[in-house]
Parts: sequence; C-alpha cells; structure tokens
Amino acid sequence: MAARRTGSRLIKALGYASAAGVVGAGTLYIVYRPHDVPGLDAAYVPPPTYNEGGFFKSPNFPREKTRAEHVADLKASAGTAFKQAGSKIAGALKGDQVQAETSDGEEYDLLVIGGGATGTGIALDAATRGLKVACVDRDDFAAGTSSKSTKLVHGGVRYLEKAVWELDLNQYNLVKEALRERRYFLDTAPHLSSWLPIMIPIQKWWQAPYFWAGTKFYDFLAGSENIESSYFMTRSKALDVFPMLKKDGLFGALVYYDGAHNDSRMNTSIAMTAALYGATMVNHVEVTSLEKDANGRLCGARVKDNIAAADGGKDEFTIKAKGIINATGPFTDGVRKLDDPSVQEIVAPSSGVHVILPGYYSPSNMGLLDPHTSDGRVIFFLPWQGNTIAGTTDAPCPILQNPVAGEQEIEWILSEVRNYLQPEINVRRGDVLAAWSGIRPLVRDPDKAKSEGLVRNHLVTTSPSGLITISGGKWTTYRQMAEEAVDEALKEFPIHTRPVPNPPLVSGVEGYHEDMVLDGTCKTHAVRLVGAHGYSKTLFINLIQHYGIETEVAKHLTTSYGDRAWKVAALCEPTEQRYPVRGKRISALYPYVDGEVRYAVRHEYAQSAVDVLARRTRLAFLNAQAALEALPQVIDLMSEELKWNQGRREKEWRDALRFLGSMGLPKGKLELSRADVEAGKVGKYVDEEYGMYARHDKPDETLESDSKFAPGHNPVMDPDSPANA
Repeated sequence: MAARRTGSRLIKALGYASAAGVVGAGTLYIVYRPHDVPGLDAAYVPPPTYNEGGFFKSPNFPREKTRAEHVADLKASAGTAFKQAGSKIAGALKGDQVQAETSDGEEYDLLVIGGGATGTGIALDAATRGLKVACVDRDDFAAGTSSKSTKLVHGGVRYLEKAVWELDLNQYNLVKEALRERRYFLDTAPHLSSWLPIMIPIQKWWQAPYFWAGTKFYDFLAGSENIESSYFMTRSKALDVFPMLKKDGLFGALVYYDGAHNDSRMNTSIAMTAALYGATMVNHVEVTSLEKDANGRLCGARVKDNIAAADGGKDEFTIKAKGIINATGPFTDGVRKLDDPSVQEIVAPSSGVHVILPGYYSPSNMGLLDPHTSDGRVIFFLPWQGNTIAGTTDAPCPILQNPVAGEQEIEWILSEVRNYLQPEINVRRGDVLAAWSGIRPLVRDPDKAKSEGLVRNHLVTTSPSGLITISGGKWTTYRQMAEEAVDEALKEFPIHTRPVPNPPLVSGVEGYHEDMVLDGTCKTHAVRLVGAHGYSKTLFINLIQHYGIETEVAKHLTTSYGDRAWKVAALCEPTEQRYPVRGKRISALYPYVDGEVRYAVRHEYAQSAVDVLARRTRLAFLNAQAALEALPQVIDLMSEELKWNQGRREKEWRDALRFLGSMGLPKGKLELSRADVEAGKVGKYVDEEYGMYARHDKPDETLESDSKFAPGHNPVMDPDSPANA
C-alpha cells in the first residue's frame, strides 16, 4: 500500500515537472523564437553589378514626370484648352520612360487637397486601385504636422493605459489598429523605419509588475505583427545601457519595442511612389475656391501656382474632378468653410513641441519614456539622426502655418529631462540645437454632443455637397486612414476602380515587379515604397566601394533613400581628393551632401531652399544654426538647377530665415545677411552661448585655473624643489 502511494506521488511529481517543463519551454520559445525583423533580409532585388566588359550596370529606375508635366496634367483636366500644352510637353520628352498618361483632357476621379501623410497616402491608394487621382498642397509635401512628429511608429502605450483604466473602447481600437499598421509601415519602407527599444524607468518595486503587465499586454495585442518582446532590466543593467540615467531611487526598468522613422522622407517617398503609379502630385499649388455644378455638388477647385508667384508671375487655373477629399490636417476647417462658410468647426488644435539636443544625451539605440511627468503628461527622450529628440507637449494653440515653440514649453521639456538624468549632467538651454512646434489636429465628431471628449483616432465625414473630410489620426495609421477615405469616395462619387495590369517597375530591375496583383482592391499594405526594393543593411558598403564616399555619408544615404542612394551618389560632385572621391558636405557637422540637393530638385519636386533643408534633408530639424550656415550653398545649387534670378535668390534667403526662426534659430541671427553667414558670423557668439564653455584660450596656453604654477615654470627643475633636496 505504501509502495503504491509512493508510486502515485512520484507519477504526480513527474507530471507536474513535465507540465512545468512544457510551460517553461513554451515561454522560452515565445521569447527567444526567431524573429522576422524588417530590414534584416537580403534586398528584394539584386544589387548592381559589373558586366563581362567591366562596365557598371546601375538600376534602370523609372523616370518620374517633372513638376511642369504634372501641372500641365492638372490644367488638362479642365478641358481641351490645356490639352495641347500637355501634349507638347509629352512630345518633347518622347523616347523617355513616362508613367501612365493623365493629360487626356478628362476630369480626375479624385482631387486630394493636402500633401501630408494622409493626403499622399490617399493618392497612392487610389492610384494603385486604377483611379485617376491628383494631389495638391499649398506648401510642400509634409510641410505641416507630418514633418513635426515625435518620429515614432507606435501603437501608443499611453493610449492602452487609458483604454484599460477608463474602459475606453475607442482608445483600445486605436491601439489595435496602430499595432497592425506599424508592421505594414516597417515592411513597406524598411530603409526609412526601424525597431527601437524604449526604456521605462522604475522607481518603486511595485511599479515593476504594473509596467510588466502593461507592456506584455501591448505585445499580446500586436500578435503576429510583434517582433521583439518586452523585458525587465535590473538597475545595474539599466545604468549600463543608459549611463546618464539618474541612479538615486532607480529600481530597474521595463523595455518595450516600437518603431522609429524619418517622417518627412517617408512622406516624400509615399508621394513619389504615388507619382510613379500615375497620380498627379504637385506641391506649392494652393486651392483658393471650390467649384460646384448646377446641382450643388462639388466638381472641381480653383487653384494658383505659388511657385509661379514666387518667380514674379501669375498662374491660376481650374482642376476638374468627380470627387474631392479634404486631408489638410490642422487646416481641415479652412477647406470645409470653402465648401460651406457656416459649417461647425471640428478641429481642436494642440501644440506638440519638441527640442533637439546633442546625441550624447542618450544612447544611440535606446529611447526613454516618462509616463508620468510633473503635470501628468507623457514625454519621450529618443535618439534620432545622431541627435536626441525630447518631447512632446500637449496644449491648445492657434493654427499657424509655421508655429513657433514657446520658451515656456521648451523649459518644461528641459526640466523633465533633468529629472531623469544624473545631477552632474547640466541640461542647458544653450544645448538646444533646434526646437519646433507641430500642430496635432485632434477632432470632435460634429454628429456628437460637444460634451463628449476629443478623439485621437481619425474621423471621416461627408458634406451635403460631397466634400469628404478625413481628419485626426496619427502618422502610424496613415495607410488605414487613406484606405477608408478611398472606400468612402467609391460610395459617394460616380467612380470605379480598375485593375492595373502594367504597374511601373519601381525596383528598376527587370523581372522584379511587386509580387501582387493590382486588381482594383486596396493593396497598399504590400506596396513597397520608392527605395525599398534594393535596400539592405549592407547596401552602404556597395555604395562606398563604387563611388568612394565616406562611410557616414553612405550609411545616411542608404537609410534615407534606400536603393535610390545610387542616383544620389551619382549626382555628387567629385571632390578631386584621394578620399572621399565624391560627396561634398553642405554641413561639416552632418552627413548631408551636394548630390542630395540636386536629387531633391530633379527627382523629388523640391522647389525652395526650405524644402531641401527641412524636408528632403533634415538639417533644419537637427540644427537650426547649421542649416543657416548651409543655406548659401543650397541656394547656389538650386539656382543652377532651377535657373533662379537674383530676385528669387533673395526671396529664398528671406523665406528660409523666417522658417529657421520657427525652428529655434536665435533671434540675434535672424537678421544676418548672406555675406555675414559666409564670413562665419553664425559661429561668432556674442550672446549667452559664448559663456557656456570655460576655455577659449589658444592650445599652447595654460589657464590659471589649470595650475598653481606660472606658465613655463617646471617645479621639478627648480633648485629649491623638494625633489632636488
């Protein structure tokens, strides 16, 4: 009997041990299983090679229509009056590879107003469904909120916390949607986006299980789209990874993963991909009025070309379209009032201020999230483009085209940063290299009571005259927003999708089309953006070996342009030096080179110096004073490309200074002339920055504070020295 009981206990013990082993093994597999990380795979298309004759065979990328061609297409939509002009341009370019012709005198299926993430996303979605679509913006692509984000591709940990504690289904759905879109985002543009671990410091032991449960729930909601699992980090490990973190009261840290990206370059890539698929994409074209037919339905818009105005001319015309979509972010209500002046406003603008600090303030591969600041707001502290970005604020604000970051908001961010760094690290106001304010377009559903809260997810509404407005949302969900807007347009307007049997060869390599069928349904979750096809983590090595450019520059080009880095490098002027062979920097501090300016003008529709400094490159966002120092060279290069006269060059200087003022350029430098900048007066500190550093002496001098002995006096050689006694 006793033996039977002993055997039963042994069997139970073995059963429990086996069950524990299975659970443990399953847990280990889930945590340490092989991950499909975007960007780590080999390039979708093979890299360029040398043929048998020793000649380099570069990719044959499709030619983008010029801006002038796109403008001609817009004009042609109003009737045959402009058809001849469009035909002449097309005839002059005969023999070149040109995308789907749109200058056929027919109205557009859709006219999208707004060239931010959502507007260009709508254009790409519509074009890949076979619709004839045009997209215009009064400024540049990503000139507004889309270039002034926190640079994260995220589901929103803080939204999830609110969803749980406030039982808010809208917040929960927003997180679920964003986590799904996060993976699409990283898959379609691996060169512009990547995974980023983000640390949540823990001060109290009881916070560890709380944050652990929250981040694990975040991982769970991501499902198969998740890549890396969150994990706990001990105090010593947290300080090893983030050595500038304050030690006092630190218990440990939770690390979770989200995505980071280069927002304006992503926006530009979406626009250029849409253009290759046949969409008419034109920046610096302003809608001045909306036109209606006899039934009161919208049928087009009156616009003016702001570039013609900048050159001293005038060019106004009408664009005809079966349907119009308003995707203008903070300026949504302005366009809605062009349709109906009495319409109720739905946008509640909120200012999101960010500051840029030197890169030594954070590790190069780890961000930090403070979920509970002094006033309850959330602040991020992230590595970005070699510097550190800190933000954001969240406060009501007026709607301006180029809002300025206020000193109060900047000081609040710096104060919160100080709370998390070691006390011996002096976070100085003078360390702020750039600061900007982006307007977050929170929306209120006009069909709901005013007492209901603002929603951070997006909203699609349609006016009686047929104006579809897509508003709200966030960068991460731009693709989903675009899909829903086009779906609504298909219901509202007399338009129909069509298959795209001959899609453009975006990869530039014969035989490597998109591995999907464009049958008229939404496919943007799988459409790779310009630059993605030939990108790999090792592409920069091929670029160095062929063009002889600097390693830092090569890495920058491949992560900003993907496989189009081949074209950018080819546009770089030879240095006539042993090394680097190509690529003259426009700023000594950053890896931006002359070829990028030429590429921006020829292949990305850059029309102003601000387009290049702020959105094609990110120099103005990284360092306002460095952007000012680069401005003369940028204007000279663009003048060569666009044939600017002296009046236009002077206008570009004034406009750029005004813009840099909104990016944190010190007021004392806003009145500098080009001659002053070229004379090096940007670096002649006459303000408080001069006193930030202790030493301004020559290298061979010794300050009194460095030694108690007189300069040139060696106490060891002195006869009275104790050493000689």
